[in-house]
Amino acid sequence: MTPRKKLKGLVAATITPMTPDGKINLPVIRQYVDYLVNEQNVKNVFVNGTTGEGLSLSIQERKQLAEEWVCQGKDKLDHVIIHVGALNLPECQELARHAAAIGAGGIAVIAPFFFKPTKKDELVAFLQKVALEAPEVPFYYYHIPPLTGVKIRVEELLDGIKAQIPTFQGVKFSDTDLLDLAQCINKNETGEFEFLYGVDEQLLGALAIGANGAVGSTYNYLGRQTNLMLQAFAKPDFALAQQYQFLTGEFLNFVIKLGFGVAQTKAVMTFVSGIPMGPPRLPLVGASSEFIAKAKAKLDSIVWPNGN
Repeated sequence: MTPRKKLKGLVAATITPMTPDGKINLPVIRQYVDYLVNEQNVKNVFVNGTTGEGLSLSIQERKQLAEEWVCQGKDKLDHVIIHVGALNLPECQELARHAAAIGAGGIAVIAPFFFKPTKKDELVAFLQKVALEAPEVPFYYYHIPPLTGVKIRVEELLDGIKAQIPTFQGVKFSDTDLLDLAQCINKNETGEFEFLYGVDEQLLGALAIGANGAVGSTYNYLGRQTNLMLQAFAKPDFALAQQYQFLTGEFLNFVIKLGFGVAQTKAVMTFVSGIPMGPPRLPLVGASSEFIAKAKAKLDSIVWPNGN
């Protein structure tokens, strides 16, 4: 593979904009890219994942979104990672080939979660079959056991993974098991793998353990503040980093109690960015006006350090 920039820092788990009648809204992606880069200082994206309702989209819709993000992100974004996971192997392979053909910076795969792999070898065999369809593209495993129910530890998965999947680059680690994450990072002595944490409200803990960066939905609209947390952590100014993490947590704790998911994330992104994200796709239902009012008031009330 050709030399590439190391993937680190923040990666926005992109939302899929939709029109009021539920069709994907491709024309706003250009504005979305510019907003992430200019307003949030986020230059990496993870497309068609959980936040993007990837598993609720058709194969054709996922391809169209991938193409638009790669096209609009050219010379603006550092990495466009396309999630190509699906419930069946042929669709994963088709999406992987497509991502390679359009020049994606990486592909990621979630474990299939209807008929689930229960052992490491079963999961690796599935991932390997997908990765082989994009032999020049960095490959990431998307570990999210709270949604998939696949609880094979990443520490176990890593043993011998490079021999079986030469393009294996790292993990989007969306779980609260920091012991598993720590063991992975401890094994990664040469630094060849990237570990991107996916639980936004616990990012500071993951950074302390050694995570390279993060993939999350809040970086769509709190990217600027989270980047300041990363800067504080790097100084190191742990007290300042804690302030940012605690304030992010204060907002998320508030909205989680109201009921917070992809639909509500679309609503928050709409009122923060001014870009219409539209409704979610059924069976998800749109955020209520009451939620929007309360979430906006809460976010507006937060005073970030140094006025940022």
